Amino acid sequence: MPLNPKIALVLDMIARAKRSPYHELTAQEARASYEKSAPILEVASAPMFSVEDLPVPMRDGASIRARLYQPLEPSWAQPAPALVYYHGGGFTVGSVDTHDALCRMFARDAQCAVLSVDYRLAPEHKFPTAVNDAFDALSWLHANAAVYGIDTGRIAVGGDSAGGTLATVCAVLARDAGLPQPALQLLIYPGTTGHQQTDSHARLADGYLLSGDTIQWFFEQYVREPADRDDWRFAPLDGQRGAPSFSGLAPAWIATAEYDPLSDEGIAYAAKLRQAGNRVTLMRYAGMIHEFFKMGGFVPEVAQAHADAARALRSAFGLDSD
Repeated sequence: MPLNPKIALVLDMIARAKRSPYHELTAQEARASYEKSAPILEVASAPMFSVEDLPVPMRDGASIRARLYQPLEPSWAQPAPALVYYHGGGFTVGSVDTHDALCRMFARDAQCAVLSVDYRLAPEHKFPTAVNDAFDALSWLHANAAVYGIDTGRIAVGGDSAGGTLATVCAVLARDAGLPQPALQLLIYPGTTGHQQTDSHARLADGYLLSGDTIQWFFEQYVREPADRDDWRFAPLDGQRGAPSFSGLAPAWIATAEYDPLSDEGIAYAAKLRQAGNRVTLMRYAGMIHEFFKMGGFVPEVAQAHADAARALRSAFGLDSD
């Protein structure tokens, strides 16, 4: 299909603005640019019963921020399901603030608490810090769920782009650590390959918001050495270093966008999970680009993708899908 007309307009506006691409900026400049632009096309912020920034301890003695969204008053008699969410941004940009509206939407529409994790970013914190932070936050929520009225048997993991990578890695780590399996892996255009050599990376490397140059720049910030690209925690699709079994994992809901360089690896990862015996729902959104989940305030068709994702969460949580 052709590009969605509103998406084409977004790309035209970006081109006309002539802003420096991320790969020509420092990490700090790129972060500031993303923080400024991220909310512009977002859906309106859904009201919550409470939104609280919590300090979460990490294995190295540091503490990171996680933002807990409660759409309804917590009930300790009837604990709520929860989504642990990891924002996108190439492990280099993004924060709980850039994904605030998206997390509020999930909390409202999936009828669950959301814990949005502000994992530490590269280049100050190289691989595998983001992975460790992501899993430590999930483990912390399991350990402290009762305090916040959350049901440990109904905790899902999810994220977009690099956050999708972290979510699916956490599903494997949870299985191997003996934690309850997540109710769902919600993977929104996840990055899963180490070397970006797919057809979609070649075809869509320029002109579709996320460029090949920016992808490589992100990963150069993140990896300590080239061999990190072959670690399964960086590349769950094809990373061989330390690769575990991918069987016995939580069901996955995977969204790809037709005009996203990452689309082929998302499709391939869905096939890998299926071949390992896992339940997978693969959604391919025609006419869309990377980051489209954060354009719901400008692109009407994004509402359908939001509804699909929220429905998948409600189903995984055993909630009425009406």
